[in-house]
Amino acid sequence: MKHLLNLLAAIALLVWGTHLVRTGILRVFGANLRHILAQATGNRATAAMAGVGVTAVVQSSTATALIVSAFVGQGMVTLAAALAVMLGADVGTSLMAVVFHFDLTWLSPLLIFIGVLLFIARQNTTVGRVGRILIGLGLMLLALSLISASTRVLTQSEVVQLVLKSLSSDLLLEVAVGALIACLAYSSLATVLLVATLAASQVIPMEVALGLVLGANLGSGLLAVLTTLNAAVTVRQVPLGNLLFKIGGILAVAPFTGLWLKYTSAVITGAATQVVVFHLAFNVLVALVFIGFTGVIARRVEKLLPPNVDNALSRPRHLDPSALSTPSLAISCAAREALHQADVVETMLRGTLTVIKSNDIELAENLRGLDDTVDELYSAIKYYLTKISREALAENESRRWTDIISFTINMEQIGDIIERVLLDVEDKKIKRGRNFSDAGMAEICELHARLVDNLRLSMSVFLNGDVRDAQRLLEEKARFRDLERAYSSTHLDRLTDNSTLSIETSSLHLDLISELKRINSHICSIAYPILDSAGALSPTRLRQSNLLVATEPTKCNNE
Repeated sequence: MKHLLNLLAAIALLVWGTHLVRTGILRVFGANLRHILAQATGNRATAAMAGVGVTAVVQSSTATALIVSAFVGQGMVTLAAALAVMLGADVGTSLMAVVFHFDLTWLSPLLIFIGVLLFIARQNTTVGRVGRILIGLGLMLLALSLISASTRVLTQSEVVQLVLKSLSSDLLLEVAVGALIACLAYSSLATVLLVATLAASQVIPMEVALGLVLGANLGSGLLAVLTTLNAAVTVRQVPLGNLLFKIGGILAVAPFTGLWLKYTSAVITGAATQVVVFHLAFNVLVALVFIGFTGVIARRVEKLLPPNVDNALSRPRHLDPSALSTPSLAISCAAREALHQADVVETMLRGTLTVIKSNDIELAENLRGLDDTVDELYSAIKYYLTKISREALAENESRRWTDIISFTINMEQIGDIIERVLLDVEDKKIKRGRNFSDAGMAEICELHARLVDNLRLSMSVFLNGDVRDAQRLLEEKARFRDLERAYSSTHLDRLTDNSTLSIETSSLHLDLISELKRINSHICSIAYPILDSAGALSPTRLRQSNLLVATEPTKCNNE
């Protein structure tokens, strides 16, 4: 029993070490890795090579799948290009299995020692996160040596030998067991290394080892599918396509494992080497065969998982729960969902002018219903962000976390204001059969057009963090304020001329342009955090922005 516990503990240590390396690398280099993937998807060959490189570093094809799935969901890359990345990602994990199977036990204590020193000295910095990566690498190497030592003792057990004999009788069972282990370990890399160690210790025969390796590949595909079950359809398409690749590869290769052993035993010495080379050869073969069929598989996947166009605006589309284990990726998901929320607000804002012009009360009711969607998205984003570990965020990611919260609050308050505007238009204009004067309508159209342009500019500022665009946004705030004052004055002039239309709609007109100015203030306040981070915000502006955040919700609530 003691030796079995030692083996289980060593396997757990291997899985934990793999997790430390994967999360550590994503936290330190996550943004750069995403940039590399985004830039390399121009054609299938470069996409596959990018998948090889990124996954070799991250040591997890599942993590790569989450990143490229996010790109597909955002429309940055096609599904076919993402599937090409995944073919390369599987080759990348195979290369790391080859590297780790070598005897590197001498390196384990050095990596752990240096890693602990760095981590303790600077925990919440890049240096500390690099130390975490080194600790993970050291633990992986240590775990492999412990697995080897534990299995030597267990091979003497009659029960273990009986179990292994049952495996050697059924390839399908071996594949199923390998897939189950990979899913439980949350890592095909750890599973393949475990199988290689067991084969080297003669705990399992080579026929069983190759079946388990095929199962580990199937398990990694299943794991990505299971991890993204609750995600948007576009996110789930990439793992499903990759799983189809793996199933096709296993069906093609499984009947020939005996021939592999027959013709490679004399060339490849060492059971562990043969296992990891078979794993590498399998994934290289799948990549070479299927790289030309990514478009076909993509179309098949889109038929199996068609995008759900119904209620597309009414639910979160990018808040992937599986990304929470990688804070930098989760921040990216939250930012994309915030832009989704802004898209709903833009729909409300653009429709408001149509309601004012056409007196369409049904459209007004539909647009007011979208405010509930804006509120729901705000709550979902806020709750999602609270589940991200702030300690694991770098300084720039922590600022981004705050920017997202600020952006979604402003969008939520803009939605509330638009809802009030629509109610006023219904009560004071549509139901009473009143209309604005031509001059008054022209003023409202001018302010509305500026609002739409400023909202789009604010979305660009939020997405890119461009300082010049943020400065333009603040300049637009001043211009809009001047226009609001000028149009209020010209409206009063029309009242003195006894214009009937102006008199009937006077209260609504003044309230409307005032509310539009308030919406613009919320839009332009998105520029403050960007300029503050860049050191381009004057102290006076900074005090004003802080006062705006502190007092604006109170204003809205009081009114």
